[in-house]
Amino acid sequence: MVGGEWLRTCQIEKESAEMILSVSRRTDIPNYYSEWFYNRIKEGFLYVRNPMNAHQVSEIKITPDVVDCIVFWTKNPLPMMERLDELKAYHYYFQFTLTGYGTDVEVNLPNKKTSMIPIFRELSNRIGREKVIWRYDPIFFTDKYTSQYHLKAFRNIAEALNGYTEKCVISFADIYAKNKKNMESLSGYDLNEGELRSFAKELSRIARDNHMEIGSCAEKIELGDCGIVHNCCIDKELIEKIIGCRLKVGKDKNQRMECGCVESVEVGTYNTCKNGCAYCYANDSVKSVEANASQYDPALPLLCSRVETEDRIHLRKAVSLKEAQISMFD
Repeated sequence: MVGGEWLRTCQIEKESAEMILSVSRRTDIPNYYSEWFYNRIKEGFLYVRNPMNAHQVSEIKITPDVVDCIVFWTKNPLPMMERLDELKAYHYYFQFTLTGYGTDVEVNLPNKKTSMIPIFRELSNRIGREKVIWRYDPIFFTDKYTSQYHLKAFRNIAEALNGYTEKCVISFADIYAKNKKNMESLSGYDLNEGELRSFAKELSRIARDNHMEIGSCAEKIELGDCGIVHNCCIDKELIEKIIGCRLKVGKDKNQRMECGCVESVEVGTYNTCKNGCAYCYANDSVKSVEANASQYDPALPLLCSRVETEDRIHLRKAVSLKEAQISMFD
């Protein structure tokens, strides 16, 4: 597609970019679109369509010299694990969501005990436990998924992952326009503050017993006295540890105020995740996912989309965030 007929009709502009890649908050790329991402790695660039401006497309260079770290978000990394060697020139880590919900909530995921826990362990063994973050989120409460249910599920998973991760991240479900109908159908309820703090303290104890730090993701509530710190999912400190270098990077202004993540480039596409989770805020409907997924072509630079003649292509300036020098005393 690059250099083809459409290019002569597109306006080309330039802009800057941070070079931590988020792959992806908007969809499960490792699970469903890993071939596309590996092709993009080979080509050294990808396109991302602006979700707020459909005809604005960014071209992003993703070669190892400018990508400081890749953060993968997934509920099932198995489809990409056979080809991890293709990422050997990159630094990366995984945010791996593993909960106690059944297929009534997480419709298209394999069995947690027989499939997902072994996959988590295998990934940890291959890349290192510090590079696989366990996410037990989002947490919500129903007649079926009570606080006691969650504590039992959390304990079972934590014990199974003991020694395979160093950190667990939790969050409590938020209601958005895109997930309101599904969440209401589950007849969820809130715990009062006392109940919530008691629940949080027990989660913290279980995590600590299994040699894990525990943090919360974008939560307003302060749970420090319960042993749960505010977490940064795209974590400057962790990335610096992985790459062995200081980064010049600030808070991501595009995220909620409570979010502690640093700036990154999001490469995913909304309305393409096929996990079918009831709490999902990234999909409008099953039909929208089916329509977009039908356009998937792993050879194209855009995920589940094609460049049209009306599109404006922005060449984003790719600059590493690494500081030029590191103190020998750091």
